[in-house]
Amino acid sequence: MGVLEDLEPKKVFYYFEELTKIPHGSYNVDKISDYLADFGKNHGLQTIQDEYKNVIIIKEATEGYEDLPPLILQGHMDMVAVHTPELDIDMKKEPLKVAVSENGDYIYAKGTSLGGDDGVAVAYCLALLDDESLKHPRLEVVFTTNEETGMEGANGIDLSMLKGNRLLNLDSEDEGIFLTSCAGGLRANVYFPMNGVSCEDIKKEYGEESFVCDVEIGGLLGGHSGEEIIKGRANSNKLSARLMYEYASGSYKKAEQDRVAGKAGGKVYITYIDGGLADNAIPRVTKFGLVVSDVKSFEEKVKSFNKDIKDEYGSVDPDIYCRILSSKPLCDNGSASGADSFAFDAGEAVKFLFTVPNGVQAMSADVEGLVQTSLNLGIVRSEEITGDNPLSGADLTGGSLLHATFSVRSSIESAKDELTARVCCLAESFGGRAVLSGNYPGWAYRADSPLRDKMTALYKKMYGSEPVLKAIHAGLECGILGSKIKDLDCVSIGPDMKDIHTTEEKLYIESSRRVYEFVRALIEEK
Repeated sequence: MGVLEDLEPKKVFYYFEELTKIPHGSYNVDKISDYLADFGKNHGLQTIQDEYKNVIIIKEATEGYEDLPPLILQGHMDMVAVHTPELDIDMKKEPLKVAVSENGDYIYAKGTSLGGDDGVAVAYCLALLDDESLKHPRLEVVFTTNEETGMEGANGIDLSMLKGNRLLNLDSEDEGIFLTSCAGGLRANVYFPMNGVSCEDIKKEYGEESFVCDVEIGGLLGGHSGEEIIKGRANSNKLSARLMYEYASGSYKKAEQDRVAGKAGGKVYITYIDGGLADNAIPRVTKFGLVVSDVKSFEEKVKSFNKDIKDEYGSVDPDIYCRILSSKPLCDNGSASGADSFAFDAGEAVKFLFTVPNGVQAMSADVEGLVQTSLNLGIVRSEEITGDNPLSGADLTGGSLLHATFSVRSSIESAKDELTARVCCLAESFGGRAVLSGNYPGWAYRADSPLRDKMTALYKKMYGSEPVLKAIHAGLECGILGSKIKDLDCVSIGPDMKDIHTTEEKLYIESSRRVYEFVRALIEEK
């Protein structure tokens, strides 16, 4: 018996639960893509699965609807796969554990993200394709891959076989709001070389009583970097760099005195760093191992830093904390990388992470309350040098690298370019290298939109009120698809969801039902 079996519409929640049984985080989409392709073929529908694992399913018009223009339905099949630190789960292999809230209002997944973004869109489309009572024009259903990591599927897809130019994107999270434009964006991967340092050399500099402290900054709310960036929530990666910089420099005043005196300033030796899960999710937890010369002074620093960040962010991140997880004498546990290296010199990388901008960079001058340009430092990792990264040829001694990933967004292309250039320039000035990917255009507002007009009239007839027309800072695939379909007329809608891309993600049941009924009525409307 399915957990969602008693929910309405039955087919929507049946397919949604089926999807939660298939691991489908970004770049892990082969199985869900095959599931969708098999669905189309098993229902006798024209089905196309491409090299990017995108799937297109076409259902011809029913009797009496042959002369109506085709309608494209579109959503993405991948999800942001995150879990709580304490949950032991391999989200690349194991299903989600979905549940219904005690009050029966919403669906969630135990200890993980739910994938309502954009699983509900996929479930809607499958339910519609599986509904033989539905009267409809030609339906062209497009399922894209890896939207959450740069919209690679949408960038690569061939849509030349489609006949429609009206597109209903189902990747929104607010019922009653029709999205009409969005920001463009890209991903910036920044790599810094970190030379290995031996215990002997560290002890010469720091003394025999040196320690390694494992530190955690967490308790943050995080959230989608498009939707939640305006709320000013803390970023655990940025705070970690700040703590390391402050401790190494002694104080901002001392750091300035060192610069005036021509001194190099404090060094930063780390054994590892691990923070964030996706470039487009505000990081909630970051852990790192920091070499310290005096563990008691560092404990005092962490105590004062914990107070500082609670004072600064307590109103938006009430559970924020910084704590030492463990402290051990230097080199107790052997080397970090190779026989001669215990830690890595991360000084320049930390200066970059401390200095680089983050969060809202500019608000729209045209739309009140809309973020124009933003930057999110989503991931920071220490990694081994391999042939898969741009530092594979670096001349490092017992070395590793620090890999930072950013999501850059703006509704103005030139502002996006300028912010990206600043990140690249700053990275190079500290000895790093930036690599850009996943560049997608914004989706411009269309003044003349027959689809929007039809949807607005239907919404008013069904619910007695006007929908809200809205531009958003988050990215949608509509801009990319509009570059592939001439004169594309597009609107994006969806049911109520909260805290997407987090382990608190919720998909509201009644809202999901109402939006499905609206989409079904829209399809049947002549």
